[in-house]
Amino acid sequence: MTRPQISVRGATKSFSGRIVVNIDELLLGEQPIEGLIGPNGAGKTTLMRMIMHSTPLDGGTIEYFRTGEYGNAAVVLSDLPTYRMAELGVVKSNQVIMDFNKLTIWDSLLLAATEARFERPHRIFSEGSVYRRHEDEVRDWLDFFPFADPTGFAQSAGEKKLLDIVRCLLLKPKFLLLDEPGAGLSDELTSKVMEAIKLLADSGTTVVVVEHDLSLIWSICERVHFMAEGQVLLQGDPQEIRKHSTVIEKYLGKGHVAS
Repeated sequence: MTRPQISVRGATKSFSGRIVVNIDELLLGEQPIEGLIGPNGAGKTTLMRMIMHSTPLDGGTIEYFRTGEYGNAAVVLSDLPTYRMAELGVVKSNQVIMDFNKLTIWDSLLLAATEARFERPHRIFSEGSVYRRHEDEVRDWLDFFPFADPTGFAQSAGEKKLLDIVRCLLLKPKFLLLDEPGAGLSDELTSKVMEAIKLLADSGTTVVVVEHDLSLIWSICERVHFMAEGQVLLQGDPQEIRKHSTVIEKYLGKGHVAS
């Protein structure tokens, strides 16, 4: 099965003279589910925002290979308007939880389902056929991820985080970037999110997870990239990365015992 890949080359970003990201070469998508780890301030979230070009690059290029044929025809993501990212199927969840107080959980999910097919959003509320076309799909996800009141608003940080993730799933991504998907969720909900991610990856989607919960990374990822001080220092399988002296020194701590 061929999968989408993203290539990052010579990508740099500085804020107030401080280099936050400085990546010579990075290929994401060699495995179905990959992890991106590193200490706070390593540049992980900035890199994700650069891929989505919500944070502009100072230099370098980021390319998207739709069929994973690295080296063949590519789409330069940093040249695209935001709406084209969605059309390509490149989707990112949010580390900072979005404000969902103006739409109910149900309406927010319906809109995401509509956007996945590039329909005009207002049609979901004004045309019964469009509503019915997406209703069952939304109900399926609500059965899988139970919200306290789907007809109400997301109230807690955990509900808002979960709503953001389910919206991403409804967008039917081809390449999904998840920024700390377990933050604010119970262990039970985190397990269900991981189950959904595995199903998505099995269907051909490439998933990259940024996460500080390393037990989650070790259990779900087949390849891990380690960032520190704006650079990708190591890449490999989880067992190799967790035992590496550089990762222990710069992130896990010398008291860490790899199992």
